Amino acid sequence: MAVKKKAKVATKKAAPKATKKAPAAKKAAPKATKKAAPKATKKAAPKATKKAAAPKAAKATKKVAAPKAAKATKKVAAPKVKTARKPNAAFMKALTPSAILAEIVGAKPLPRTQVVSKIWDYIKKHNLQNPKNKRNIIADDKLAKLFGKKEVTMFELAGIVGKHLS
Repeated sequence: MAVKKKAKVATKKAAPKATKKAPAAKKAAPKATKKAAPKATKKAAPKATKKAAAPKAAKATKKVAAPKAAKATKKVAAPKVKTARKPNAAFMKALTPSAILAEIVGAKPLPRTQVVSKIWDYIKKHNLQNPKNKRNIIADDKLAKLFGKKEVTMFELAGIVGKHLS
C-alpha cells in the first residue's frame, strides 16, 4: 500500500509541474503569434482539408499539383525582353492635303501626324487659342475655311483634318 501512495504522490507532483510549464508556453506563444495569427489561421485550414482529402483521393491531389507546378514555371519564363516600338504604318503614310489645308501646311504630301503638328504650330504662331479656355481654337480667315465655323475644340481638330486629307 505504501508503494501505491508513493505512486499517487509522484503523479500528483508530476501533474502540477506539467501544468506550470504549459501556461508559460501559452504566454510565449501569443506574443509570437499576434503578428502571424491571421496568416497561421489561413494556412492551417487548407492544410487540414488537404490531409483529410489525401487518403480519400490521392490521385486527384496529384493531378491538381501537376498543373500548379506547370503554371509556376510559366510565370518564371514570362518576362520578355522589351523591343523598340514600331510606329503604325497607317499614321506614317504620306497623304495629300486639300487646297484649303495646303494654305496652312503646304501642298507637299505629309503623314497625318505631321499635318496636325503643323496646324498646331500655325495656331500657336498666330496666337489663336482662346485665352479663357486653351482647349478651344479661335479660327482666323484661313482656319475658318478649313473648320467651317469660328471656334473649334482641339478634340475636333483631328476629325476635321481627316476630311481634308486624301
